Amino acid sequence: MKKQFLDSGKIVGTHGIKGEVRIDPWCDSPEFLCAFKKLYLDEKGETFIEVKSRPHKNITLCKIKGIDTIEAAEKLRGKIIYINRNDINLEEGVNFVQDLIGLEVRDIDSGAVYGKITDVLRTGANDVYEITDIRKKMYLVPVIDEVVREINVDEGFVLICPMKGIFDNED
Repeated sequence: MKKQFLDSGKIVGTHGIKGEVRIDPWCDSPEFLCAFKKLYLDEKGETFIEVKSRPHKNITLCKIKGIDTIEAAEKLRGKIIYINRNDINLEEGVNFVQDLIGLEVRDIDSGAVYGKITDVLRTGANDVYEITDIRKKMYLVPVIDEVVREINVDEGFVLICPMKGIFDNED
């Protein structure tokens, strides 16, 4: 089941004296968070803050409505921030990382199950899926077109054509 509110960063400090906060984004980029006018302080979406954001190097700076002093902003330090998945339209073929975690990874030809995605690593050139099998052994699979052939979040699987050497049973 897809989570409605996705953890997307953490308030790591203040900026200036007028109540701005610095957010360490856990998403594609600081710019991504700037698209949101509302961020949430809980994963149920019960508490929200209205924000005006801008990217600054590798962080997002946010001015929160009603927070006008450094002291008030300091009280938010350490808070996890969430986005509502309904507030953004992802491009076709783009998924939230949190939706990929737990997907079963299968061989495109044989249907053999290699394990489940337990993490998505960002390497710069391409993402890498960390796959953990039932024995708790981990494998790293590059997310490139030659390997990852189909991602079906709704049905809970990813089809791959593994490169030689990724899994022990490969020639």
